[in-house]
Amino acid sequence: MKKLVRILDGNIFALSEDNGDMAFSPTNPSGFFAFDTRFLATWRLTLDGEQLHPLAVHEPSYYEIRFFLVPGHPTHYVDAKISVIRDRWISDSSFTERLTVLNHTGEPAEYVLRIDVDSDFAPIYSVVWPQASALRGYREVSDGCLRLGYRREKFHRVTDVFSSEPAQLDEGGLTFRIRVDRQGKWSTTLQVKCLVLRPDGKDVRDRLGQPYGQGGTARRPPSDLDGQLHHDLRRWIAAAPQLSCDWAPLTMTYQRGLVDLAGLRFSPLALPGETMPAAGLPWSATIIGRDSILTSYQALPFVPDLAATTLRMLAVFQGSVLDDYRDEEPGKMINELRYGEMAAFEERPQSPYYGGADVTPLFVVLLDEYERWTGDAALVRDLEEAARAALHWIDEYGDLRGDGYLWYHRRNDKNGAQNHCWKDSPEAICYRDGRLPGLLRATCELQGYAYDAKRRGARLARELWGDPAYADRLEREAAELKQRFNRDFWISGGEYFALALGPDGDSVDALASNMGHLLWSGIVDESRAAAVAGHLLGPRLFSGWGVRTLATGQVRYNPLGYHVGTVWPFDNSLIAAGLRRYGFRREAGVIAEAVVDAAQHFAGRMPESFAGYDRDLTRYPVPYPAANSPQASATGATFLLLRTLLGLQPYGEHLVVHPEIPERFGRVELLGIPGRWGRMDAIGNARLGKP
Repeated sequence: MKKLVRILDGNIFALSEDNGDMAFSPTNPSGFFAFDTRFLATWRLTLDGEQLHPLAVHEPSYYEIRFFLVPGHPTHYVDAKISVIRDRWISDSSFTERLTVLNHTGEPAEYVLRIDVDSDFAPIYSVVWPQASALRGYREVSDGCLRLGYRREKFHRVTDVFSSEPAQLDEGGLTFRIRVDRQGKWSTTLQVKCLVLRPDGKDVRDRLGQPYGQGGTARRPPSDLDGQLHHDLRRWIAAAPQLSCDWAPLTMTYQRGLVDLAGLRFSPLALPGETMPAAGLPWSATIIGRDSILTSYQALPFVPDLAATTLRMLAVFQGSVLDDYRDEEPGKMINELRYGEMAAFEERPQSPYYGGADVTPLFVVLLDEYERWTGDAALVRDLEEAARAALHWIDEYGDLRGDGYLWYHRRNDKNGAQNHCWKDSPEAICYRDGRLPGLLRATCELQGYAYDAKRRGARLARELWGDPAYADRLEREAAELKQRFNRDFWISGGEYFALALGPDGDSVDALASNMGHLLWSGIVDESRAAAVAGHLLGPRLFSGWGVRTLATGQVRYNPLGYHVGTVWPFDNSLIAAGLRRYGFRREAGVIAEAVVDAAQHFAGRMPESFAGYDRDLTRYPVPYPAANSPQASATGATFLLLRTLLGLQPYGEHLVVHPEIPERFGRVELLGIPGRWGRMDAIGNARLGKP
């Protein structure tokens, strides 16, 4: 498979080859995607029947790309007599492409330009895990529009294709017979509109209730959309804190992170006009509960509005009944929300799906942290019922053995997720000898999240809900959990915390990165923190580029294993924050420096994960082949690492700044940090060790 280039706008994205073509095959994931559906599977350009080849590809922003093309093979590129520019951008569920044909000869010339168009309307999971299938649906030509459609009962998806210049339309595409003056040019703008139609023929996103009929037009012309996106991105970057640093890779990664996070924003149907982060491109371009929460947490000192939308959106879909198929329980927060065909017909439990035991306590963690940063007490009061239900879920449905721990199993035995923690691949939770425990499972970081949620819930109850008795109870339960956890999860022979407890209460004894999340939550006894820090920075877990998900020496360790040996930037950002919390500032800086250093090998972009090879072995971080990019919580890692290095903490109406900057970073300035204090600056200097 060829390397794909991509553009995105939240949960809408396009993947193509480096000449801009999308070529359908069962094993090729290229296409134009929206609402978990591939609306374009074929989008192929030819000139006089000849395929075009790229001279250059320019990506000025996340939502736009430009291809410089010539016909023929590489040996024909010299003194090409004709060239083509493909300008492409996406927005507002539209895919727009402006084609420009340039005649470089001294005589007028005639050409036949052809765009082949088709769609399979495949659910995104059929693209992720390919299976042979024919293109589906119907095709119609009417009123200057090529319509591709697919209908299954009430499920109806449509792709409409228009051109600004006259074209000969047929069911397979558009043909332009053009004449270009000598040294002249010709252009047309193609627009592809994806529609999610209700039974009445109206698009579900059209709040004005006007149907998109054949031959219809988009709400705004493409040029307006392009200008609006450009203006929105400039405003987004201008509103964020401004960073300067003596070490260029940090500045580059920060700037790239702001742009990537802007690109991942989308407006959920339930909250039109508000934005929250999609989890990642291409296969997680939707709501993934834990990713949305963690990204919003990481980005709070930079773009706090994302957290408000995330909290409101998760509250809308909070579980209210017992539903085995969706792993739903009262008070439980969603882990995934999909709109595709497989979800609509319950071929996969995704609309919504609740198979994540960590999302619910993390909801309370984010709610408290959001109020601490912003002072938005109104939202905390609005979501009091949801937060209380989440805290109740921890004890009522999470404590499956009645021993005070947060456990998980799957209600959906047919196609529900095996693991309901962030390491959700089937082999991720393992013993050090490679065995897999049965269900139930209680992973260690879940206990840290539950502890943190109870502590934070107690603060909210005492200070904002006016319920001191409830606050006292939550604090007592948190203290008991911490004491019990440090007794039952500690492996004294190895001086580390077990990855999990198995169904019989035995220790699942693999050495893994999850311990760092325990420091972040605060559940670790002070007397054991140094041992944990030693393991995290030791040679079995620390690769030189970051902390591995699973330590070397464990039977299932694999440097290219998704959750059993790769390095995840988001994981490392929480580990660094946890180390800082327990006073290990230098160690936190080591991790921050390693991960930022790795990012510069990915053009400044924090990848979802990369291989766990030793730095001395490879000399550069090796990509993980199937990683999402950009990915929300990986993008957010840069922001949390900056907060950790500068020691940023809200304290009442004030922002505390206590920097500990590694030597390589030099001077770090973060100006205009938003919060309940208005805007504040933070400055750290490695040579002075203080602002």
